[in-house]
Order: sequence, then C-alpha cells, then structure tokens
Amino acid sequence: MRAATGLIFFTFVLGACGGERGGGSMSGTIAVDGSSTVYPISEAVAEEFALQTGGDVRVTVGVSGTGGGFKRFCAGETDISNASRPIRDSEAADCAANGVEYTELTIAIDGLTVAVNNANDFVQCLTVDELRRIWEPGSTIDNWSQVRAGFPNQPLALYGPGTNSGTFDYFTEEVIGEQGASRGDYTASEDDNVLVQGVEGDPNALGYFGYAYYIENAQRMRAVAIDSGSGCVLPTEETVAGGTYTPLSRPLMIYVNNAKARQPHVAAFIRFYLENAAELVPQVGYVGLDADRYAQELAKLPQTSGATQP
Repeated sequence: MRAATGLIFFTFVLGACGGERGGGSMSGTIAVDGSSTVYPISEAVAEEFALQTGGDVRVTVGVSGTGGGFKRFCAGETDISNASRPIRDSEAADCAANGVEYTELTIAIDGLTVAVNNANDFVQCLTVDELRRIWEPGSTIDNWSQVRAGFPNQPLALYGPGTNSGTFDYFTEEVIGEQGASRGDYTASEDDNVLVQGVEGDPNALGYFGYAYYIENAQRMRAVAIDSGSGCVLPTEETVAGGTYTPLSRPLMIYVNNAKARQPHVAAFIRFYLENAAELVPQVGYVGLDADRYAQELAKLPQTSGATQP
C-alpha cells in the first residue's frame, strides 16, 4: 500500500530465529508473488517479521496479479502465492503436473470497493444491475446519463483490474454472472495503485479495487454504496465482516508450497504470518479473522508446529 505506483516488489532481509529458541540461526530466501489486493498484508507481515528477528532470511513480495502469481507458483518459482480468489482447476492441474503440492490458507476478508472521484456529487449508490449493464461484454455505456435517468450528461471513464487479477475474476462472476466476462474498453491494471491514481485524477471515473486501497486513499475519492436488493450498503469493516455488504465481500488467501513449508525459515515465516495477521490485517485496511479461525488455518500446516519461532 505504501508502494509507489509501478514498484513491482519489495525485498526484505529478515531475521532468523535462533539462539535459545531455535538452536541456531536460519538463512534462505522466500519468494511471494500474486494478488495486488493481498500484497499489502504480505508486505506488512514481512516488514514486521524483519523488525522482530535477526539473521539472513530474504523475502521478496511481488505483484503480478492472482493469475500471474499462480502461474509462477505452479511452476515452482515461488514459495507463497497471494490470491484474491480460489485456485482454478486448470491452475491446480498445472501444479499437479509440476509436482507442486500446496495448502490454501485464508488470511483476511476484503470488501471489493466501487469508487468515484471526489468531484462526482451525484452517485451515492449503484445497484448490482446497473454495475452489470456498465461492465458487461458489449456494453456501450460511456456516459453517466445512460446509467440512470437523472444522472448528468457527462462522460463515464472506467478503471478496473486486468484479466490476471483475482479481483477481476471475482467481480465479473458476482456482478456479470460469468467469471472473466467483461467489456474490454477500460483502463486496466493488475496494480491497484494504478487504478486508485486513475480514479483520483479523473472527475468522470468509476473504478473498483480492494478495500484497503480505498481506505488508504479515502480522502481523495469516494466509495459508492451497493444495492444488491436489500438497500444501499457502503463497504465498512462492520458490513464486510457481518456479510451485509453483498455481493462484493470475499476471502483473501495465501497458497503455500508444502515442500517449501517444511524448510525451517519458510515454516517460521508462515507461522509468524498467521499468528500476527489478526493485528496486522486491520492496520492495512482489511478485515481480520478471529483468533480461533487463524488457529484453524495454522493447523492445516502441521509441519510448522516444530518450526523455529521468531
């Protein structure tokens, strides 16, 4: 979230847990890539891990989109894949073909946010049907007056994730009714920072991206309430956690390469991730899980139970 637009990855020299706790220091590298939505969480975890430990573990956190992340992950190029949607059958098949066994871990809840420029003073709420008509394949809506009677005769400029983004997949499935179905004539990027800057700088803009990116820039844009049939609901921590912000609330995940997770330095990082997510997730603008849920996620990886702890 604190990354400048266009910055592809952060590298952290992380501490190893050693001495009295682990019987020695650790070293190695951990490659994380994937969703730009999950990126702020993994970045925050890596930064905090670096502050609390000392040693020679190096972590890179990339932003190639959920699809791009899975491509690298299933090729065995990364250890952890950030994801804002579940892995597809075709991606799972690629992992299997390359001998990559993995575990899915849910780490947060996102409220995918639809936003407009601060200069827009007429859009307070949009229905799911209006969003569908705007974004569906073949849509010719390019003026706000076409969206709803009474809206002004002003151009409509659209900003949204690229096709490698899990946010794109989720939005199209929930709003259009078919994953990947979308008009193509909009400003697209797998980097949510690019979309945020587009909405901030264009008075005619309408865009969508992860809730944390909206929270980080809430003074420079405005969220639009969504009506899925039960009235207009804005994305907030309460509405996202409580399930009333529908249909745009969704889980966020990391996928862990099981073989890599058996390595002490990777196991330590995963344990640190899940044991500190409840504190760090809200700090970057997403909704955390309760302590019992994080414990359940950690239990999916029994090989981490004996890992050296920071």
